[in-house]
Amino acid sequence: ANYLLGKGHEVYGIDNLSFGLIEQVPKKVKFYKQDICSKSIHSLFKDINIVFHLAAKNCIIDCQLDPVQTANINVLGTVNVFEACKKSKVNKVIYAESSAVYEGTTSFPSREKDEAPESFYAISKIASKLFADAYLRFANLNTIALRYFNVYGPRQDYRRSVPPIMCSIIIKLLKGEQPIIFGNGQKRRDFIYIDDVNRFHELLINNQSVMNGTFNIGFGYNYSIIEVYETIRKLINTDIEPKYQSDLPGEAFQTMADISKAKSLGWNPQVNLEEGLKLSIDYIQNNVLSNI
Repeated sequence: ANYLLGKGHEVYGIDNLSFGLIEQVPKKVKFYKQDICSKSIHSLFKDINIVFHLAAKNCIIDCQLDPVQTANINVLGTVNVFEACKKSKVNKVIYAESSAVYEGTTSFPSREKDEAPESFYAISKIASKLFADAYLRFANLNTIALRYFNVYGPRQDYRRSVPPIMCSIIIKLLKGEQPIIFGNGQKRRDFIYIDDVNRFHELLINNQSVMNGTFNIGFGYNYSIIEVYETIRKLINTDIEPKYQSDLPGEAFQTMADISKAKSLGWNPQVNLEEGLKLSIDYIQNNVLSNI
């Protein structure tokens, strides 16, 4: 939202704040505290040109524990958003899928066709894709699916039941505490900095030749959790060692995106891991530590 406002766009926001945080909403956003599963949101889509649908129940462990709520939010909520967009003749819907749809693949880097969902969360995202395809087929609703890999940077939600690994490690080390690593730290993830993601969002807004399709959004390279930890530890200049706990269930051993399809549109990720971590550490030092 900040990025779009900075580019001169008028931005509306919908969230019931069950997971989202009101302090994350920029003041210039016309914000509505409503539930994406409610038909009452339909009137809010009138005269809207482009919709970003990012609302979801997105913690894999929480989704495993409550697949009914996962389906209600991630599938029925998404269908309700698509229906609202159809009724208001929205030009383009850009919505979040997930790299989790590649959980069971053995093909790396993973291409958009290498779907192998295993968890309830991943299955809910594939179900959303099937509905998106149907809305394109039956209602000519233009939908673009973005399979975000591990997005990191300022404003990550460190209050989640299992916080994102980057902010979790940074916060613990800045506080002089031991960060927690689940498993042995050898799992590998494709990390992409938020500014690079937003540049692709902007490309989709401006490029009228791209009206539907599915795109991987990652860096195209992966790092182990231990490598991430060591990079953060050197940047902060501390000798604190991590604590290891039992591995989390349902997680893939590694992820890595084939981003050739996104790159064919003229996009390339620009922020490398060390640079992105420096920016993340600066943000947390200046904006987060005093609040926890």
